[in-house]
Amino acid sequence: AVHERKEHSVAMFDRQWPETLAALGSAPDFYLIHSVTPDSPALSDAVLLDRLRALRDRGVRVGLSTSGPHQGEVIRAALAVDEHPFSVVQSTWNLLETSVAPALQTAHDDGWTVVVKEALANGELAHAESGSRLDRLASGLSPDVFALGAARAQPWADIVLSGATTAAHLRRGVQAGPVAA
Repeated sequence: AVHERKEHSVAMFDRQWPETLAALGSAPDFYLIHSVTPDSPALSDAVLLDRLRALRDRGVRVGLSTSGPHQGEVIRAALAVDEHPFSVVQSTWNLLETSVAPALQTAHDDGWTVVVKEALANGELAHAESGSRLDRLASGLSPDVFALGAARAQPWADIVLSGATTAAHLRRGVQAGPVAA
């Protein structure tokens, strides 16, 4: 009934962590808190942060995902948490939404793994009208390959998730190499 639930409480973590272990059979390499916002308890709840530090101390890479207009603020706040448990961030970055780039660079410089999500902007960057800015920038490449290549070219991007909306975009995306945007 609920499409997406963003509850970052200790109680939710205490319920979900055993479910994660049961579903996977062992601890994951990465554990990301979904859609962290500036007011999320994941950045301020001492008990939750201690639980996350315990995961980190057992070798799990703890991180967070961001989206929306306050992504940079969330990343900077996570970096500022005393003895923060975080070492991974997954954020929306694409040719239409580049504002988080400075915060992602800072996280990368701090040793975090940076994952770009939605490099195709929910498919919006998969098509370009003839003569459009995207068509001119792509300079003969298909727009989706260009958009993925632009994301891959970011010096702080360790992993780029396409956000492909069709099988054709996915197949072409595999061929995308870094390009200057």
